[in-house]
Amino acid sequence: MIESWKYCPTCGAAVERKIPPGDDRVRHICTRDGEVFYFNPRVVVGCIAEHAGKILMCRRAIEPRSGFWTPPAGFLELGESAAQAGVRETREEAMAEVEIGELFTFVNVSHIGQIHMFYRATLKTPVFDAGPESAEVMLMDEADIPWQQLAFPTIYLTLQHYFADRKAGHFSLHDEDLQKDSWKHMKLDIKPEQPT
Repeated sequence: MIESWKYCPTCGAAVERKIPPGDDRVRHICTRDGEVFYFNPRVVVGCIAEHAGKILMCRRAIEPRSGFWTPPAGFLELGESAAQAGVRETREEAMAEVEIGELFTFVNVSHIGQIHMFYRATLKTPVFDAGPESAEVMLMDEADIPWQQLAFPTIYLTLQHYFADRKAGHFSLHDEDLQKDSWKHMKLDIKPEQPT
């Protein structure tokens, strides 16, 4: 998703959209000084945090997809590594401390300008609670995962890979390209459950 600006955020002059010399795509360019503005993908980072064979899951209390389930995850902040973001998001959304492991899924979501990354992690202690962005947090067995109530297709793909790899006894990195109509291919009912 490309933003469209009318005015330069630096000087307020009009902005035009054209391909700059030496480039291969349309950019936003200040008409006063020629400054080129780039819109790059946003990075979402999360953790598949495990304890005693169960996965830490959060029911979202915010939009988008309020009422749906996801492992703790959120946008990477400037000045932090992707792994640090996974630890921070777990602390913020589930009030839990994790030992970060290896990168597990890397999902390109090009149609909305995002990249989603999930790390394997373990809970340091089975202590957790709902943070401000979560309605509830719980540890779930594979059988308890609410597959039709997952917040995003990236979560569905990540958890499918996770449980398949765990069953096989070997975890590997999964690199995916998610298409715009992914929910249709997964044939999931995406109506949220009503909070109890």
